[in-house]
Amino acid sequence: MTSKITYLGELRTSSIHIQSGSEIISDAPLDNNGKGEAFSPTDTFANGFGSCMLTVMGIKAAEMKVNISQSTAEITKVMAAEPRRISEIHVVFNIYGVLDDKTKTILERTAMTCPVHYSLHPDIKKVITFNWQ
Repeated sequence: MTSKITYLGELRTSSIHIQSGSEIISDAPLDNNGKGEAFSPTDTFANGFGSCMLTVMGIKAAEMKVNISQSTAEITKVMAAEPRRISEIHVVFNIYGVLDDKTKTILERTAMTCPVHYSLHPDIKKVITFNWQ
């Protein structure tokens, strides 16, 4: 088992990661009858995409002895209706510590190989921007 989710009422859930015990609270968003006081399930989904990309870049950077600590990914999720679904995910990376073009190319290509990227439905538009600092 990976996680256990408990419905807390009022459109809120608690997800416990079995291995670590860490918790994620989710709320329905304001535009779907929720309080919007925490990540919504679709926010978590979109965030997982950026987190996965940044993680595999971190793995590759470590193999290359390149430090990209303090790099960030800014996520924007776009919803569509009928059926309600994620239609686009925009990811803007701000990558620190990388200077040469070869390393940049390797890290960009690596980001596109993350498991979440391969798992996304092809109808979800992915807009990826890399800003090298």
